[in-house]
Amino acid sequence: MADPRVAAIPVRECGEPLVDIRSGPAALLVDGRRSDPDGAFAHLRQHVRDQLLEAQRQLPEGLSLLVVEGYRPPALQQKYFEQYTHSLRVLHPDWPPQDVRTAASRYVSPPEIAPHSAGAAVDLTLVDASGRELDMGTAMNANPEDSQGACYTDAPNISATARSNRAELTSSMTGAGFVNYRTEWWHFSLGDRYWALLKGHPAALYGPKSWT
Repeated sequence: MADPRVAAIPVRECGEPLVDIRSGPAALLVDGRRSDPDGAFAHLRQHVRDQLLEAQRQLPEGLSLLVVEGYRPPALQQKYFEQYTHSLRVLHPDWPPQDVRTAASRYVSPPEIAPHSAGAAVDLTLVDASGRELDMGTAMNANPEDSQGACYTDAPNISATARSNRAELTSSMTGAGFVNYRTEWWHFSLGDRYWALLKGHPAALYGPKSWT
């Protein structure tokens, strides 16, 4: 998200509502580890939810998507960005402020362009028929420093099993129209600025949305 081309993409907000993915036309598995009192984490824009269901249908029998986080209110995104920026300043006190911001933006989106705050992004993984999470090579939300870069989708320093599982997740999600953020194997989005840039669209469908 540090690429200035992402911020340069205009937003033509379509006004689509946030919907609770724990209810609707079909069931989606939702994990509670990132839950909040208002349940904001379990919401996405309506079309994003619909395409998530399409991704679920594309998975082989016995596998399911497990959603960990969808919508993230802008204030929470700001908090995460500031916390990670601070940790980088501590690790690299010699870095100028712009270098710190650029490095932080590779892992936590700046609030003004964050796909999660637009209801356009989802963090998720795969589970088997018993509900057991598949080996994906790192824990979800592992950062580049702690994982030695293994959180990157195409990281070479993971097992063949984890690589295969990541490929299965990516295939089903991209087949439903999502794009993956390549520094986070678990992060996919649709309709946001990053998606528009990668797909060659002139504008994003969704911009930051307040939680009401």
